[in-house]
Amino acid sequence: MSSNPPQNSQYVGAMLRIVWQWVRDQIYSGVVEAGYDDLNPAHVALFRHPSLDGLRPTELAAQLQITKQSVNDLVGHLEARGYVVRKADPADGRARVLRLTAKGRRLETTINRHAHRAEQRIADMLGPRPFAQLRHALEQLSSLVTQADDAASTTA
Repeated sequence: MSSNPPQNSQYVGAMLRIVWQWVRDQIYSGVVEAGYDDLNPAHVALFRHPSLDGLRPTELAAQLQITKQSVNDLVGHLEARGYVVRKADPADGRARVLRLTAKGRRLETTINRHAHRAEQRIADMLGPRPFAQLRHALEQLSSLVTQADDAASTTA
């Protein structure tokens, strides 16, 4: 099998990025429609599955592959608007962990609802069998990539 895409074709990563951006746009539109107009897409993108609740800002920065300063700026905005608070980490009193407030939990629920709707729209576009195949392939790929990352981090 060739490692290059066929001529006039996109790399898989480029296609995944297009779909991921579409999903993010769907989620953000839903969040704004639900009345959360004090946030921009970068704030909404902080909300990770299963949750950002309990994460250290440094962990979130690493997951998002952005600077700690950027995360702290975005978290500061969320904190000022009552979505999160920073609490002392019980495992390390010098570190802070993010905790969702009741307002933050409602936002997280809204984000998850719109993520599910975006997934359902993809399923509707593809049809049941192609969607099931896509989901299965992505589950396999996610598992393999995670295992490879875990193996690389334990040998580093």
